[in-house]
Amino acid sequence: MQEDSLRKDFAKAILWSLLALFLIPAACLWFTTHSLAEDQAKLNRAVAARMAKDPRLSAAEREEIQSFYARHPMAQLCRDDAPEAARFRAASCPAYGELWQFTWMRVLSIATLVAGVAILAWLALLGALAFVNRALQYASFVAGWRTLTFASAAMVVVQGAMCVWLSFWVTAFYTHKYYPKLIIAVGLVVLGAAILVIVKIFQRSAEGSAADGELVSDADAPRLWQRIRDMAARLGTPAPDHLIAGIDANFFVTEAPLAVGGQVLQGRKLYVSVPLLRQLDREEADAVLAHELAHLSGGDARSSAALGPKLDQFDRYLAHLYEGGASRVVLPFLRLYRMVFQLALSRESRAREFMADGTAARLVSPRAISHSLVKIAAYASYRADTEGRLFSRDERLGESLGIGHSVASGLPQWAGSEAFMEAMTEGRVPHPYDSHPPLRERMAQVGHVEPEARFAAIVTQPAAATWVDDIATAAEIESRLWAAYEQDFAAEHEHHLAWRYEPASDEERALVLKHFPAQSFALKDGRSVTIAYTGIAPPDGSAEIVWDAVKGLEYKDGSFGDTLVVKLNEKGLVGAKAVKLKLAGLKGEAKQQFKAVLGHYWQRHQHMRAYQAFNAATA
Repeated sequence: MQEDSLRKDFAKAILWSLLALFLIPAACLWFTTHSLAEDQAKLNRAVAARMAKDPRLSAAEREEIQSFYARHPMAQLCRDDAPEAARFRAASCPAYGELWQFTWMRVLSIATLVAGVAILAWLALLGALAFVNRALQYASFVAGWRTLTFASAAMVVVQGAMCVWLSFWVTAFYTHKYYPKLIIAVGLVVLGAAILVIVKIFQRSAEGSAADGELVSDADAPRLWQRIRDMAARLGTPAPDHLIAGIDANFFVTEAPLAVGGQVLQGRKLYVSVPLLRQLDREEADAVLAHELAHLSGGDARSSAALGPKLDQFDRYLAHLYEGGASRVVLPFLRLYRMVFQLALSRESRAREFMADGTAARLVSPRAISHSLVKIAAYASYRADTEGRLFSRDERLGESLGIGHSVASGLPQWAGSEAFMEAMTEGRVPHPYDSHPPLRERMAQVGHVEPEARFAAIVTQPAAATWVDDIATAAEIESRLWAAYEQDFAAEHEHHLAWRYEPASDEERALVLKHFPAQSFALKDGRSVTIAYTGIAPPDGSAEIVWDAVKGLEYKDGSFGDTLVVKLNEKGLVGAKAVKLKLAGLKGEAKQQFKAVLGHYWQRHQHMRAYQAFNAATA
């Protein structure tokens, strides 16, 4: 099923890429070719008619003149100094005139189509290089990022110019009229898209990321630090410069800048999870540490540090193109390259994960790495399940959630459930950068496959001694981080409740009003329009238009004041009934804020109704 879905995604990406690269230039090529052929036919008919009326010409002279015009298309006649074409040149070949425009636009269309083929070939070459090795993978992406983003900007400019040109000539050619508003509208859209893609190419994203954790010094955990240094020495790689303890269900290393506790750390960093260290005995934890150190010794962290910011910048560029509207025309082939590169990245990631597992098996033991994978996958799955159930509650959460304690204490009982076996069948270990192979494949690679019937026993077996016992600050770190995490969790849950509730009590109403208070916007003549979670209060003082009555909204700019057209679910004489709200006096920043609030509150109501419908369907 996943392979079928992947094939469909690639087929769609390729189809849209072909349309993005070739549709507009192909249409322009057809139109210019067709138009030039039509004009050529008209010229030939005019020449034939003129010769037929000239009694001075013999049959041979007529045939010679017709043969001359048959051998010389109009574009060539403009460049030809032959005296036979002097009259035509004087009438039809002014600089930058109609014939000149059609001729060169046809040339530009052909060049753009050739460039599209070149882009696809370049994309295929970059994708192939990304599959060769990690060094070429990095070079491929850097080359792709630079060339494809500049190519996208060029495509927007060139295809945009074609659209503006077509907006004039298509109507002029077929109807002998042109529409200035259409030309100006197309021109403004193209200009905005061109500015956006060019500006975003040079916009740099903030490098580095952040982790919730606290530094553990050598004095805080001397024996753990010594174990890490010993294993690093055995792998022939420098030990990490920083050890970070946190509560995420995760272990990782990175050489990218990392913000921790208000400071940005440089160098080699190892992140360890205190809750997970409590689940792992020392041998199992050593296997995990060896796995992460193998990523340092193998250059994986260094590669991620170099490639990560560029991937982030490229993804941000794609997001900006999507937001730009008209700039979406170049999105398909950029997304196609990103998909191809992601396949290469995932393939390399899987290979590096197997390598790191093998290193841990040699340095510690195959059993230790297999058991650690089972325990980490089980803890991560149960924690996600616990937090998911908490977040799905439709009432506010208490002051102290006790997530950490609930997960640790509830894990043994959950390990005996059907949900546990289902989760572990496709168990994966979370990681910030790399995709990980399935659990059983990783066990098979290190030569120690535990039967699924043994998973529960592995998870519930208490650890005799853990590395947490040797971190003097572990309890304080865990307490502080869980308190901050639960506070943020509760705040985010409350915000989601404000999107879910149709208030049925004063408490629920107060919560919704906290996040969606009624907002009034001053208009001309002392009037105002108010947007609330319940609906829109018109400026004329009439009854509120409740959101349930609204089918759609359309904001119209006007020279003498803007108008909000509220389309209602109620049927009118022709189509849906609509109410027009005059918004004279709404300008500048207030106008933009009004649009944002209007869309935000309307979206909240739709989300609330969709949530209710989902609950009713699944009840």
